Amino acid sequence: MADIEEARKQFQRIDTDGDGSITAAEFKAALAQEGDWNVTESVAEAIIKTRDLNGDKVLSFDEFWAYLNK
Repeated sequence: MADIEEARKQFQRIDTDGDGSITAAEFKAALAQEGDWNVTESVAEAIIKTRDLNGDKVLSFDEFWAYLNK
């Protein structure tokens, strides 16, 4: 289980526009920066889709937290 405060910090680092959600573009950029992963926008969208519980095509903190605790 992840620490919720550390998860919030990580979420905020990925959510670069600060709107409270992680888009595929933000996720793609985070992967490139943190893990040196060069994924396409469509791959980032597919990853987001697998974790997006309400179908709005972005990850909220609650969805991010649920993913970390699987």
